[in-house]
Amino acid sequence: MRTWTPPEIPEVEGNAPTLKLFNTATNKQQFVSVEEGVATLYVCGITPYDATHIGHAFTYLAFDLMQRAWLDGGVRTEYAQNITDVDDPLLERANATGVDWRDLAANQIALYRSDMHRLGMIPPEHFVAVTERIDEIAEAVHKLHQLGFAYKVPSPDGAADIYFDTQKASGSSEWQLGDISQYDRDLMLLLSKERGGDPERAGKRDPLDPLLWRGKREGEPSWETVVGEGRPGWHIECSEIAVSALGSAFTVQGGGEDLRFPHHEFSAAHATALTNMPMAHHYCHVALVSYQGHKMSKSRGNLVFVSELLDSGVAPGVLRLALLAHHYRTEWEWFDADLDLAKRRIAAWQTGFSRQSDDPLSAKTVVNQLRQEIANDLNTPVMLATLDAAWDRGVDDPQLLADATEALLGVTVRPLEAGQNR
Repeated sequence: MRTWTPPEIPEVEGNAPTLKLFNTATNKQQFVSVEEGVATLYVCGITPYDATHIGHAFTYLAFDLMQRAWLDGGVRTEYAQNITDVDDPLLERANATGVDWRDLAANQIALYRSDMHRLGMIPPEHFVAVTERIDEIAEAVHKLHQLGFAYKVPSPDGAADIYFDTQKASGSSEWQLGDISQYDRDLMLLLSKERGGDPERAGKRDPLDPLLWRGKREGEPSWETVVGEGRPGWHIECSEIAVSALGSAFTVQGGGEDLRFPHHEFSAAHATALTNMPMAHHYCHVALVSYQGHKMSKSRGNLVFVSELLDSGVAPGVLRLALLAHHYRTEWEWFDADLDLAKRRIAAWQTGFSRQSDDPLSAKTVVNQLRQEIANDLNTPVMLATLDAAWDRGVDDPQLLADATEALLGVTVRPLEAGQNR
């Protein structure tokens, strides 16, 4: 599936420190080890309806910054992202609105691509829709069944569903339940019910066992495969797409905090059972964003859409700055005033570009400070404060600092007379 045109990223002289990120699976901040000069990153993509809202943008911005930090340090990146273009929520929305699910998905994917391009996000090299990998995902399910990690559960309507055997995998593979999420069983049961699981399904060996393959149901899309007619479960899709694109034990698995369990827990479980290797070395999760006093969610409908903000005249750089004011692991609430602050900030930076100072700061020193903070678990609030102080006082090489701001944060700073920020 095609992606979008990548942004131009300036090269900035100097050396970048090694990236250090908080690893959910170890519950501590760690240096990210990169093998052979290539960092491999998999980020779970959208289910294409209600795209693209501020919560999506905040998540993908964090991994855009991660890649910018690597690239600035001379590390090549290989980035993969899926699109869950067949899933219960998508089908439910299509039925509710009377739109063919394929048309709904295609429309929303196109909107997502446009939003990511306009925001200056680095595109993935592997941008893969689930519907493009049905046979390969079915083969993975078949292999899990052959290895003894999967079993069939009949449904009342006669369909045969296939489930993952969590306890068998915990006892027979390198993965243990809770390795990725660090959650206890009671919380897992609660979240499973809230996030697409079916812990009360009769016939399962363990209430937490996730669905691998959903047998054919009347009125639902299905495909004839090696495991019968039907469609994939949620977690196995990402396991197969990620490992096929990046190989086993890739560098970072990323996504929103709400994917920590069950999605990332069981994606890792499936991949480990299939390959006998860890899925990823590092797991990173981005905090959720609230709006109008509640977590921004499709079910509640309290969404702020990127396309609507940009179409209303908000500059992409201003929107990026509004998001960058918050650390990626800190929950926060969106207010319209966030844009006003970002507009004032970029205006001040642009004024500072042309400031004549009797005692300017060294631009190289400021750039080194920015590099230290992005390497420190993507500490964007401190980076913005550093830039506020530098542009307010003035620097000896404004273009160097402007290039670093664009390279690391994706925000363009120009003299006011040269025009508005992109």
